[in-house]
Amino acid sequence: MAIPDIPGSSVSVDELDAADPIPDGYVLLDVREHDEWQAGHAPGAVHIPMGELPARMDDLPEGELLVVCRSGGRSARSVQWLNQAGYDAYNLVSGMKGWQAAGFPVVRDDGAAATVL
Repeated sequence: MAIPDIPGSSVSVDELDAADPIPDGYVLLDVREHDEWQAGHAPGAVHIPMGELPARMDDLPEGELLVVCRSGGRSARSVQWLNQAGYDAYNLVSGMKGWQAAGFPVVRDDGAAATVL
């Protein structure tokens, strides 16, 4: 997979490796709301809702950020904000809906059947 060299660029789920969708050195940052996260999320993702980003800068992991929401709108706005704050962030277009449609895993913390809201 080739993440663009320019932070703020978009990445399609079609560009991700089915066997290992999150490239080395990248962190999947899920900016959806708590109820959306609880219903289902990508394994290994970090959850910080978009509205909490300014207050939770210290919680952002090191590495380049691949940002996801439900369908790509909130993650695009989050990427703009993160790039302005000095982070290398990229928007995952089509979001978790696209992630799930591509057959990538979706899990719940309680082990129940996961879905994307």
